[in-house]
Amino acid sequence: MAKITAEKKIYVAGHRGLVGSAIWANLQKRGFTNLVGRSHSELDLTDGVAVRQFFDEERPEAVILAAAHVGGILANNTYRADFIYDNLQIQQNVIGEAFRHDVRDLLFLGSTCIYPRNARQPIREEELLTAPLEYTNEPYAIAKIAGLKLCESLNLQYGTNYLAVMPTNLYGYNDNFHLENSHVLPAMIRKIYLAGRLGEQDLEAVTRDLTKRPITGYREGMSEGELVELLAPFGIYPGRVKLWGSGSPFREFLWSEDMADASVHILLNVDFRDLCPEGKEIRNCHVNIGTGKEISIRALAELIAKVTDYQGVIEWDSTKPDGTMRKLTSVEKLHSLGWHHTVEIEDGVQRLFAWYLQH
Repeated sequence: MAKITAEKKIYVAGHRGLVGSAIWANLQKRGFTNLVGRSHSELDLTDGVAVRQFFDEERPEAVILAAAHVGGILANNTYRADFIYDNLQIQQNVIGEAFRHDVRDLLFLGSTCIYPRNARQPIREEELLTAPLEYTNEPYAIAKIAGLKLCESLNLQYGTNYLAVMPTNLYGYNDNFHLENSHVLPAMIRKIYLAGRLGEQDLEAVTRDLTKRPITGYREGMSEGELVELLAPFGIYPGRVKLWGSGSPFREFLWSEDMADASVHILLNVDFRDLCPEGKEIRNCHVNIGTGKEISIRALAELIAKVTDYQGVIEWDSTKPDGTMRKLTSVEKLHSLGWHHTVEIEDGVQRLFAWYLQH
């Protein structure tokens, strides 16, 4: 395998998001200086013509595809067409142009939602396509499976080294704290924090939060009653918060900087052929990235309450979907490649809450 040296030009698609920004920082820490990135306003990855022009001009020597249209249960279930269409377009354009421009090394980031809803636990890579997917995020999962298979197929037919990694639920710096479209952990942090501040009648903190991260209907100078009315549809009340689902599902969470380190480790040290099973049919050569540990959503809420010093009530709205009840990944293959996580959930939640307040 040709080594990716620090001088090689690496394009990080999605370099400003939760995933991409962590990977960018990790590459810089390792001494990589020739990095290329474009914001969404600078380059729309769903625009095939624009993506081809970018590759014509920049000629990257390696690509990391961390860009995606992502969101939580509500967003995935509501905007089903957007999630499958946008992600298929992004993948088709970036992976396709990488191949057409003779890029040999590429890292594609998917998600563990590619696995069946009732997959055997912990979920090994071999569980892919063995049973139906979770309904609420099926379109997104199908798009990610397509991206994985595109990389695999190009490798088998043309000898490229397009690696696919499937991170578990991620959280970390630059996370999305939108009250409707964010993932479960940052959404819970914000909801519990705001409920606590409302309960303490700390309107200055609530106003500061909404000014930094506005929601529809917010305006400066709102009264306490108006703020309470504004936040109620999100399950946020003075000293009381109502969270989606029963709290019973278990989830695995990975700190974004750990994910970035694992991803770059695989890109720099692993060859597709090392991941291929022996036999005529070569499949499931992707790698799970996770901790191999899980926590219930209810226990996570209690942890967040402790970290944020929330003294109020936590309620659960079981009329809302739970999603998959358990989704713990097997990290046996990842460990065999020489990488282990370093940040545990208790430390990670403290770090993220501190970052949230600062930013």
